[in-house]
Amino acid sequence: MDNEKDLFKRVRKIEIKARGLSQQMFSGEYHSAFRGRGMAFSEVREYQYGDDVRNIDWNVTARLNHPYVKVFEEERELTVMLLIDVSGSNNFGTRANLKRDMIAELAAVLAFSAIQNNDKVGVIFFSNKIEKFIPPKKGSTHILRIIRELITFEPENTTTDLSQALKYFTNVIKKRSTTFVISDFYDKGFDDALKIASRKHDIVALRIADRHEQSLPQMGLVNFFDQETQQRICIDTSDSSVRNAFAKAYADHTKKTVDLFSKYGIDNTLILTDDDYVKPLMKLFKLRGQKM
Repeated sequence: MDNEKDLFKRVRKIEIKARGLSQQMFSGEYHSAFRGRGMAFSEVREYQYGDDVRNIDWNVTARLNHPYVKVFEEERELTVMLLIDVSGSNNFGTRANLKRDMIAELAAVLAFSAIQNNDKVGVIFFSNKIEKFIPPKKGSTHILRIIRELITFEPENTTTDLSQALKYFTNVIKKRSTTFVISDFYDKGFDDALKIASRKHDIVALRIADRHEQSLPQMGLVNFFDQETQQRICIDTSDSSVRNAFAKAYADHTKKTVDLFSKYGIDNTLILTDDDYVKPLMKLFKLRGQKM
């Protein structure tokens, strides 16, 4: 019973924060950044100075003996998919949050933003296999189910296979969707699957990282545990060559990943576990809105 009460409090807490952010800050930017499927005819009205003559409805104009133009509205409804990495590396965090905590909050904010714009939302949890698929639907009950899963879900496997996740996603979601891939992207060999998915869907990559993945602090001999391989290793962090090699490996990984996104025209941003994610998300949304 206590566990259920604690879970309810956690769900409620993340719901309140995510709903508030999506209403106050993200809803307008989200709407501008992620457009619908096109423009649909809505109605006709009398021609006004400055209207595009290409929109004149000649049939109505001839019948009423006065110029009328067609009015179009955006076909808003989107399918929004969240591809969420639940592999072991997301259990890492050295300051405010674990990566998995940040991922849960981000996904909740995106889900609420989508629902407020009358979009469907679905989720794929993946490790080195598809751990769980929640088909896209609308409604607050659906969103609360997603939040509950984000908080409580425990994967069966710990390693990562982005290629398999992207292939599954491409096969199961037939219509074009707006898709957020939320991961630290510690994987390789997913280039072809990403290329195919990006041709069919509008993909946005949210790269989650912790500052101590970027560089090692000088703390002497430290025992590290790899959450994905389940192996332990002792590293001498006082050795500058070790710290430099660690920083270079992260920089190389980042460059390779960002270059891959650029190659396929995939918008992406970095979100750190101890930073406010509002700023990078807002910047990403605004940049997308300017492109539209």
